[in-house]
Amino acid sequence: MSDRAALLKGIRAWLVFFVVCLVLSGATAFPLVHELRWTEDLLRALSVGDHLPGLTDWIGRVRAGLDEADAEHPFLLYGTDWLAFAHLVIAVAFYGPYRDPVRNIWVVEFGMIACAGIVPLALICGPIRGIPIWWSVIDMSFGVFGVIPLYVVRQRIKRLEALTAPVAVPVPGI
Repeated sequence: MSDRAALLKGIRAWLVFFVVCLVLSGATAFPLVHELRWTEDLLRALSVGDHLPGLTDWIGRVRAGLDEADAEHPFLLYGTDWLAFAHLVIAVAFYGPYRDPVRNIWVVEFGMIACAGIVPLALICGPIRGIPIWWSVIDMSFGVFGVIPLYVVRQRIKRLEALTAPVAVPVPGI
């Protein structure tokens, strides 16, 4: 296998990994009410509250809020449907770099900027919305861990670009 083919294969593997994570992250925003009930039941069954009472209290509070919103104001959950949809749409954008990494490196760089933007969003909006700082750290980890495969992909695309760049042929003087 040539260097170019190996780079392309690695780029595509990392992109698939990133897209799968993005789709899973988005898809989990659709059934939030049920997920929180299952999460709370699981934490209770595993006695997590004995070791991490703050976590179980927070999950219980969020579940109660979602239950109330679902029962009294279900239209509020429409916002999380849009959040999920946005994840899916962004995932589709990564088909461009999958197909032609060098020409579409901007999508990878856009993704890296979006990952970086998670940190100030969580630090600013988390306290405004009453989110515990430790939960904001969990939210920020999505950006921190999300940028890793994108950084690897960007580095490989740059190497691929160098391999495929046209070689300047000297023109003999006239």
